[in-house]
Amino acid sequence: MCGILAVFGCLDASQAKRVRVLELSRRLRHRGPDWSGLYQSGHSFLAHQRLAIVDPASGDQPLYNEDRQIVVTVNGEIYNHEKLREQLKSHKFRTGSDCEIVAHLYEDYGEEFVNMLDGMFSFVLLDTRDQSFIAARDAFGITPLYIGWGFDGSVWFASEMKALHDDCESFESFPPGHIYSSKQGGLRRWYNPPWYSENVIPSSPYDSLVLRRAFEKAVIKRLMTDVPFGVLLSGGLDSSLVAAVASRYLAATKAGKQWGDKLHSFCVGLKGSPDLKAAKEVAEYLGTFHHEFHFTVQDGIDAIEDVIYHVETYDVTTIRASTPMFLMSRKIKSLGVKMVLSGEGSDEIFGGYLYFHKAPNKEEFHQETCRKIKALHMYDCLRANKSTSAWGVEARVPFLDKEFVNVAMDIDPEWKMVKPDIGRIEKWVLRRAFDDEQNPYLPKHILYRQKEQFSDGVGYSWIDGLKSHAAEHVTDTMLRNAKYIFPHNTPTTKEAYYYRMIFERFYPQNAARLTVPGGPSVACSTAKAVEWDAAWAHNLDPSGRAALGVHASAYEECNAGANDGTGNGNVDTFSKMPEREESVGAREVLIKG
Repeated sequence: MCGILAVFGCLDASQAKRVRVLELSRRLRHRGPDWSGLYQSGHSFLAHQRLAIVDPASGDQPLYNEDRQIVVTVNGEIYNHEKLREQLKSHKFRTGSDCEIVAHLYEDYGEEFVNMLDGMFSFVLLDTRDQSFIAARDAFGITPLYIGWGFDGSVWFASEMKALHDDCESFESFPPGHIYSSKQGGLRRWYNPPWYSENVIPSSPYDSLVLRRAFEKAVIKRLMTDVPFGVLLSGGLDSSLVAAVASRYLAATKAGKQWGDKLHSFCVGLKGSPDLKAAKEVAEYLGTFHHEFHFTVQDGIDAIEDVIYHVETYDVTTIRASTPMFLMSRKIKSLGVKMVLSGEGSDEIFGGYLYFHKAPNKEEFHQETCRKIKALHMYDCLRANKSTSAWGVEARVPFLDKEFVNVAMDIDPEWKMVKPDIGRIEKWVLRRAFDDEQNPYLPKHILYRQKEQFSDGVGYSWIDGLKSHAAEHVTDTMLRNAKYIFPHNTPTTKEAYYYRMIFERFYPQNAARLTVPGGPSVACSTAKAVEWDAAWAHNLDPSGRAALGVHASAYEECNAGANDGTGNGNVDTFSKMPEREESVGAREVLIKG
């Protein structure tokens, strides 16, 4: 990941403005600690903070076309850049960077080239011939991007809100799958897959081998790197599959030949977790070197303010899950690792969250997966990117490969439905695709392990500790008056109120609070899916255990109302849970040594 900042059309083009752009760009240096660049053309500025992953020696940005009239700054990775170079043989490339392809594609195809890119990206491009510019974001919002407007008519783009919120009168999250064109005067969607409409229900039969091959291809292409890398592993299905495929095919890749084909496993978590045990088992099965690092609940609580500053949200689930990922990323960076693969996106595509057990029919099941995928940029993509980028680590997500998503979302959703009577648990189609008796990818009990959300998987006592800490800082009176202090997305628990106070201190503008989603949710559902079960309306907690009657360790029915907005959380419920649930899980990383 890198950090980009661009300003167009500002009235002030003085040296003082250039200094100000540099100052704001430095707020993104954690994303790109390897090099800084700034280009100015009249009243336009493009700044870049680089994390060097591909071609570290010569790929500094901004990047240019042959006559330097097209200037581009990119955050992300273009996995098919070598194939695209073959289509542009008349062009002279100055670097081996995958991002340089953007400038040359624009020369040949104008603004209509974005759909040709296979990767995760946010970029801003300036055509100095007429001072026009475009900005675009990848299909799912894996990389962050914000757009802002100044009083002087200027238009701003930045990888993170912190680089523009002080200088823009208004700003918002740049929508995934869109392009902004100064020539055409606004945003338009470039990503238009069949599933996007939500109402067209796919009917293709399930083919396990087609799904498996599409995912293997997605993982392999993400092994494009010139630096040491790793794979995040929690011991759950998604991260274990990413690790298994990467381990199986690494030796045949350029990265394997450059760095060797032996993987090392690294984990972080609170001591005593069954998740630690599961992750270690997967690491041993895949033949990796395994190392564990531990953090305490207090370590996590001490990091909360830093997490909210970096992740730029007050969403409860996101902060719960971002904190251990933030701590883990620091450990990863200390080992010299700059890139990791991660398992985000699977639950949205396959309906893996436990509340999907209550989907009333295949139509609503499919529509909910569509809504979840569209919202990823506000939740899991935001968490995975900013938690890792805080320490100069890049996270890549194979499940959000465009081709793989098209294959998975074209399956008749009847196959994805949870049907316990015939042995189909959540994400059965994915589990079945990798259930190879002859050449197994994973141990069977790992392959069919029940879904755990990351904020739960790192330990239920982690969430318990957060709630207790928040209760020490937020009084009952404060919570009762919350609707007057925070009329938008009013917090209903002390934990939510506590996070909101911190967020508002860093980002006090109204535009900032509007970038964070809200609304009722149970076990990470959308507001629409809450309607699937009447009991959920009284148990609106983002934990997977809020899916009453589904999770093996669900909140007890009699205590479902404990999370009723009083801010007292579910402390009584926690005390009545099985002893094994008091231990805290881990998140692992498999890295190239």
